[in-house]
Amino acid sequence: MLLLIPGPVTTRPEVRAALGVDIAPWDFDFRPIYAGVREKLLHFANGVAGEHTALPLPGCGHFVTEAAIRSFVPPGGKLLVPMTGRYAQDMIQLAREAGRDAVPLSIIQTEVMSGSVVSDALERDKTITHVGLVQSETGSGVVQDVDAVGAAVRAHGRRMIVDAVSAFGALPMDLRAHPEVDVVAFSANKCLEAFPGIAYAIARIDRLIECEGIAGSWSLDLSDVYAQTVTRGDGRPRFTPPVQVINALDVALDVLREEGGPTARLARYTANMRTLYDGMLELGLRPVLDREHQGPIILNVHAPEDPAWNLQRFVDALKVRGVVISNFYSTPTPGFRVGCIGAISPSDMEGAVEAMEQALNDIGVNNRAGVLQ
Repeated sequence: MLLLIPGPVTTRPEVRAALGVDIAPWDFDFRPIYAGVREKLLHFANGVAGEHTALPLPGCGHFVTEAAIRSFVPPGGKLLVPMTGRYAQDMIQLAREAGRDAVPLSIIQTEVMSGSVVSDALERDKTITHVGLVQSETGSGVVQDVDAVGAAVRAHGRRMIVDAVSAFGALPMDLRAHPEVDVVAFSANKCLEAFPGIAYAIARIDRLIECEGIAGSWSLDLSDVYAQTVTRGDGRPRFTPPVQVINALDVALDVLREEGGPTARLARYTANMRTLYDGMLELGLRPVLDREHQGPIILNVHAPEDPAWNLQRFVDALKVRGVVISNFYSTPTPGFRVGCIGAISPSDMEGAVEAMEQALNDIGVNNRAGVLQ
């Protein structure tokens, strides 16, 4: 089955095989794997040993994003969140549920925003302590410019939290160039091409120490997770870890290195996206984003303006042909989303386009152009 969703993604056979190994979570023989995964992740983030650290947190991307907010935004602090889409909305809710003051910043969700938009907001409100940025918004498909936003945050002397859940492992991340970034949060089951169940935060060590005790949660306190890594040395999660998932992630990181690292993976994903984008146009379908703003992670397509259109029926017709896409959309207007990430190639995308044409014919969709709104 070809998983063309934002995650979990299609995985390689050797990664799946690593998931099937029975391992005792506290076995001393597995400790080098815990430590090795952290080192590999730090390398792919261009982090600096002794300045940054990679911290494990069992759970999904939302778990580690909440942990990042709780661990670095102090009670009474204020988090500015550019409203890139669904996951920016979730960041707002996570912050408010944690008792932090979250400030939404309205932007055009179908475009890449400029750093000046953030700069103007920080100039207007001197009480904002942090900016929370979703690097890749899987609701729309837009990828935001961490460098441009980070430069604005840095110029105003504020701090930054990056939600890189659907970005890390493919999109650029250079922590050496971003002293303003407190933490980058991500999970294993997207561009790293591993499995759900483990998330990581790569954080500044000095800020972890400065922010000790502010999280208001034991499970989601990254400063406490860091303290444990200092005590134990290997970076095991504090509670029972998804050890088979971590074992598979270790193999997936080796695959990433052998592929040529995030730069090579980004090139493959970009080729996937372009193949899919062109295929949608050939089918008479209309992508939501213009090419100049279309990111390489996920393609969002307007729902056809045809009375026969039904998303679930379309999903079911695709699944019969071995292709799985999301059966929901996260944008104001109806559509469907197709992931371009995972262990897939442009030839897989060509096959998916063929399956989509057959599925549209099966459910009787003739007018394929989406409604302009």
